[in-house]
Amino acid sequence: MKKNPKVVILARVSTRTQETDRQVTELQEVADKQSWDVVETIAEIVSGAAGKAKGWEIAAEREALERVLVMAEAGKIDKVLVHEISRIARRNSDSHRFLERLTDAGVSLYWHTQNIETLLPSGKANPAASIMFALLSELARSERETLRERIKSGLKEAKRKGVDLGRPVGSQETPGGFLSKHSDVIKHLANDVPMRRIRTLTGKSLGTIQKVKNQLR
Repeated sequence: MKKNPKVVILARVSTRTQETDRQVTELQEVADKQSWDVVETIAEIVSGAAGKAKGWEIAAEREALERVLVMAEAGKIDKVLVHEISRIARRNSDSHRFLERLTDAGVSLYWHTQNIETLLPSGKANPAASIMFALLSELARSERETLRERIKSGLKEAKRKGVDLGRPVGSQETPGGFLSKHSDVIKHLANDVPMRRIRTLTGKSLGTIQKVKNQLR
């Protein structure tokens, strides 16, 4: 009797103001419909830019990715389910290394937005999925680069205007005044440092860091 494929659900959001519930729910529905056995659900809160790959190792910031790879290479799973490619990583190098290791282990990657898998039922690579994966990875990288350029542009404009560091008692704080108090956060954002790492470096809350990021957009 043929056994049902064993799968792991991998979900990610960038900040604590977001939730992974929708991703997990929709992927669980797919698994139920296809009679795939979900052996584990891994959800994390971390920027997609975190965990720059070094050789074949994933940095500690992306422990979820490394856990999935360990399961794949140990033969414990047949498929990895994600909602979309950008949920893996925004760096092309990270996404492609992750996929290569899954493929080498004979594990297929399924992403929900396009309803496609990287391996065919025969176990061979799906050419259509390979092309689409490369394209979507590049789009995710482009989105991240655009955000970084906006942050740099916002920092440059704030410096040009010479924003006032203070405000009268009882008055509302201007965006420029707020940003001027968090130049350390802006510097780290411009250098593409993950939010949780910025929190460690500056001692400021994730909420403050997210507010700075939003105002620079």
